[in-house]
Amino acid sequence: MTTFVDRVELHAAAGNGGHGCASVHREKFKPLGGPDGGNGGRGGDVILVVEQSVTTLLDYHHSPHRKATNGQPGAGDNRSGKDGQDLVLPVPDGTVVLDKAGNVLADLVGQGTTFVAGQGGRGGLGNAALASARRKAPGFALLGEPGESRDIVLELKTVADVALVGYPSAGKSSLISVLSAAKPKIADYPFTTLVPNLGVVTAGSTVYTIADVPGLIPGASQGKGLGLEFLRHVERCSVLVHVLDTATLESDRDPVSDLDIIEEELRQYGGLEDRPRIVALNKVDIPDGQDLADMIRPDLEARGYQVFEVSAIAHKGLKELSFALAGIIAEARATKPKEEATRIVIRPKAVDDAGFTVTAEGEGLYRVRGEKPERWVRQTDFNNDEAVGYLADRLNRLGVEDELVKAGARAGDGVAIGPEDNAVVFDWEPTVSAGAEMLGRRGEDHRLEEPRPAAQRRRERDAQRDDAEKAYDEFDPF
Repeated sequence: MTTFVDRVELHAAAGNGGHGCASVHREKFKPLGGPDGGNGGRGGDVILVVEQSVTTLLDYHHSPHRKATNGQPGAGDNRSGKDGQDLVLPVPDGTVVLDKAGNVLADLVGQGTTFVAGQGGRGGLGNAALASARRKAPGFALLGEPGESRDIVLELKTVADVALVGYPSAGKSSLISVLSAAKPKIADYPFTTLVPNLGVVTAGSTVYTIADVPGLIPGASQGKGLGLEFLRHVERCSVLVHVLDTATLESDRDPVSDLDIIEEELRQYGGLEDRPRIVALNKVDIPDGQDLADMIRPDLEARGYQVFEVSAIAHKGLKELSFALAGIIAEARATKPKEEATRIVIRPKAVDDAGFTVTAEGEGLYRVRGEKPERWVRQTDFNNDEAVGYLADRLNRLGVEDELVKAGARAGDGVAIGPEDNAVVFDWEPTVSAGAEMLGRRGEDHRLEEPRPAAQRRRERDAQRDDAEKAYDEFDPF
């Protein structure tokens, strides 16, 4: 069963916003107390967070579809809906977030680093929030916006100080098992290691991590063998260690040619030219291995490599190798810019949502694109004539109708608002009424303008009493 996954495709869906509520306050002696519909709640976000205890993307390999909760709709008595709960997804340190086209969206390094993979939809306004001096009793509310849905790719690039590279069965797993407390699988056949192994090494006062990268072979940078799948795990290391097998039984191989082949694969992969290299001649506990190491060591040193003769079985040369790596890593850390503590910074997307465009598409069809018009369309309940009229008023105030006239639109032409795959199409009528205006101005209820029956009867009684008193005063029997 797969226990290590370093690349997955994640389908993230944020929560939808809750719908606003259209309600009128009612109680005894107040049959029409005004609008009191609450707003809908915000949909939950999908957030990726770096968690040091997570080392694999296995959970998302088995469950790639993740969705945050929706916001709750508003209710009467000015009760707003509950916001949706954010969905927090822990990912390993070193996770890179990409879109389907391969563009990098975020590089998550450091405990607590976050990335919002899906933005929750905003909740719709209730009719209480839509009420104004002109619109005293709106008979509609705005719908909640749908949450953002996107397909992203997560790639794990191991965060290690040292990367052990070399041919299959060169002894990398044995070496990391004696240098650290890692327990990789070790066997006498190629490609025993199928996943990167990570261990912690302590050399004096320096503590560093070391990664055993699965075996590379010729053509690895083009996808042959396991190379392309795991070459990404050497990108973040500070130093590369070439583990060369001095006791290989293959007649067509030797340690120097192995080194040249691996270096060529690293060159073709790119981005690793500036990393320092160390050569570890492994398996020198075997007599033939020691003889071969003595023969090739001068050649490797002449190329500028720092060479160490080691044996994982006999524990030979391990201390010298670990302290040499510690020195290189300490120097790299000293020259590295000081990292600040990870802070969660909210950066709202800068959008000029007041702008829009009107484009003629074919005969009798015009398309409107813009943040505001498209958002207003998503928030409109087209089963409510008053809501449609409210949308028409908003579009007219924004200037959409004027731009349609300038573009040559005529009555009866089609107007599409939104992208081609998800647009709402209207038959345009200039300054069209929505039907609710026949009863009065949009958003007004003539019943609110009428006096209350009890008050009217009281005024009538007062008027009758005043008339009677006036008639009595004017009456003079003499």
